[in-house]
Amino acid sequence: MQHHQNPWQQRAFKVLKQYYGYDSFRPGQGEMIRTLMEGRDALAVMPTGAGKSLCFQVPALLMEGITLVVSPLVSLMKDQVMTLVANGVAGAYLNSSLNERQMEKAIRNAAAGKYKIIYVAPERLLTKRFQEFVQQAPISMVAVDEAHCVSQWGQDFRPSYLDILPFLEGLPHRPVVGAFTATATPQVKEDIIRLLGLISPQEVTLSFDRPNLFFRVMEPKDKKQALWQFISGHEGQSGIVYCATRRAVEEVAAFLSDQGISAAPYHGGMEHALRAKHQEEFLYDRVQVMVATNAFGMGIDKPNVRFVVHYQMPKDMESYYQEAGRAGRDGQKAWCLLLYQKKDVALEQYLLRHRKDLSHLTEEEQAKVTQAEQERLKQMVWYCKTKGCLREYILEYFGQKAPRQCSACGNCLHYFRTEEPTGLDMAQKKAVDLWQSREKKLGQYEDHPLFLRLKEVRKTLAHQAGVPAFVIFSDRTLEAMTEKMPQDRDDLLHIPGVGQKKLLLYGDAFLQAVRTYLRDR
Repeated sequence: MQHHQNPWQQRAFKVLKQYYGYDSFRPGQGEMIRTLMEGRDALAVMPTGAGKSLCFQVPALLMEGITLVVSPLVSLMKDQVMTLVANGVAGAYLNSSLNERQMEKAIRNAAAGKYKIIYVAPERLLTKRFQEFVQQAPISMVAVDEAHCVSQWGQDFRPSYLDILPFLEGLPHRPVVGAFTATATPQVKEDIIRLLGLISPQEVTLSFDRPNLFFRVMEPKDKKQALWQFISGHEGQSGIVYCATRRAVEEVAAFLSDQGISAAPYHGGMEHALRAKHQEEFLYDRVQVMVATNAFGMGIDKPNVRFVVHYQMPKDMESYYQEAGRAGRDGQKAWCLLLYQKKDVALEQYLLRHRKDLSHLTEEEQAKVTQAEQERLKQMVWYCKTKGCLREYILEYFGQKAPRQCSACGNCLHYFRTEEPTGLDMAQKKAVDLWQSREKKLGQYEDHPLFLRLKEVRKTLAHQAGVPAFVIFSDRTLEAMTEKMPQDRDDLLHIPGVGQKKLLLYGDAFLQAVRTYLRDR
């Protein structure tokens, strides 16, 4: 890589190191950043956990002017901005969680040039006050997160996303546009390009394979028993249990609590304040298991989720892969278990009939959408029933090549769905042994006394700063500290994930812990 030929590259690496503490980009990130820096529209299809946000945050920091990030969820924006600010980047968000006075103040600050990156809900784009701001402001880039929401063929259609194109067309100068999504079939990709008005975009599609995830389908007679047994084997680890209905969420959360597992429910029928409270408790590791409908999770950046269980079969592979993909975002091994029973199919059929209002479509379009949903459901059922490699099934579904056998899914390890929960222990042990021998490198410091000490330091600092622990440093960064045992600030800067701002704020506390450990050893 010849730096003198690529001035943007030198600057991009500098920003990556200074703000994020990394020396190299992950696959696809460099290409996306270069495309946007060259002023060309881009569409990135990157699975959960691939580092989408860096693809627009790094160019945003290198460009003159302001970057707007259109994002569908309030919780997502809050998390992203909290992480940005922790890294030393001036960011803000504009959405329904702000009252009039806060909104006015944020827009005034934005107009005064205080923010480089502004997250905004699609519903805000065409409002009078926001329009007054953008007509005067230097908007250099618009990044559309969760871009599949613009397509009614996607699994999360949001009509407000259709405001993005008129918004772009109404700006004094058209900025460069980047669209980002974790899952998109060819039809959804076409919709994204057309409905966002992307101009001959560069497309980057990454592999959907997440080698650190272990996939498994079980067909137990008693789901509650199977679930309890599985979670008991993950003592103290953070996990999500997805249920298809609000009633199931309440039942399962109550059942787990009765078994002495700290679990909290989350669904659309709960009071907003209670939902927010449960989400916060989960993010801050005060609750071990979140039991939720699919209303929970889009954009949840919690890196140390060690398992995702689907208590009922979801409606399609897109939803399944996006939800299961919330496990193991830190790259460490994690489990994705689906508990399947025949009656799940009837339940999903019922929910599909009652879930969506299609009255805005013509009869022909309604028939098409319904047919597409039925087809996706059928593919989901086949996933639950296949005797072949589960990873291969997922990758082929998204049109990617896959090995016939992955040695890291329930089917490849040859225990199928006959065993009762009591037989789970041996089977799980066999899987763990086999898998861990392949993944020795991951998680080898879990019980190391220095790692545990660093976690305590992180917990204290997180408490003082009022942020979740992972906003300070990820487990991966703490493992690197445990391995390298940095002696001074310069050593610490060589640890992946330690940028300038965090070095200043937290460096001394972690160095002190390493020194104390070495002295007492």
